[in-house]
Amino acid sequence: MKETAWFESWFDSPYYHLLYKDRDNSEAQNFLDLLLERIHLKSGSPVLDLACGKGRHSLHLFQNGYDVTGIDLSEENIRYCHRFENERLHFYRHDMRRILRLNYFDAVFNLFTSFGYFDRDHENELVVQAASSSLHPGGYFIIDFLNAHYTLQHLCAEQEKNIEGITFHLHRKTEGDHLIKEIRFHAEGRDFRFREKVKLLFPEDFMRYFAKSGLTVLETYGNYQLQDFNAESSQRLIFVTRKL
Repeated sequence: MKETAWFESWFDSPYYHLLYKDRDNSEAQNFLDLLLERIHLKSGSPVLDLACGKGRHSLHLFQNGYDVTGIDLSEENIRYCHRFENERLHFYRHDMRRILRLNYFDAVFNLFTSFGYFDRDHENELVVQAASSSLHPGGYFIIDFLNAHYTLQHLCAEQEKNIEGITFHLHRKTEGDHLIKEIRFHAEGRDFRFREKVKLLFPEDFMRYFAKSGLTVLETYGNYQLQDFNAESSQRLIFVTRKL
């Protein structure tokens, strides 16, 4: 029997959304607004939110006048997102390693470290190739990832979060070239244990993916205010690329 990947069980858990319920939506919206100012998409342009979660970025893109498609592997996320659908906002359960529509979108957004989930490097490369194949020539692929160098230098090994009466125990470590976060808690009379596993990818890894996928880098930013990337001090690694 095939083992369930960590993201298939954890992202469908209600406790995932509880743990991360305090994400800063205003910061995410301001970040998107700054990006949109830089790439100048026409109103009504078709855009793809890759690994859309519960649709917070998709909704903001729709509110900015775009024709938005959001995809995610989580059944629960897509079920939740269906309530927002209309003629310019659609959601599908889909594996981001596979092309959804060929040469269709003007921009593909992959935000908030929704990348690097797979054990084999080839599978992460497939995500970039699928995104590129989904774009019109001249379309933009934008990816927002953690800065692996900064993360390793500032790794918080142990942390507790108390949310709505549940104490989440978080343990972070590295295993080979992956960053592991173990999440343990007690709820509903049971002990739960989940893990997140993200490949530690550096700028040169992304440059290799982009080169193989026909994408050229236009800008590299280090935070959500779109300041220049610095390997030592930037918390984020954000690429704005364009299909050749």
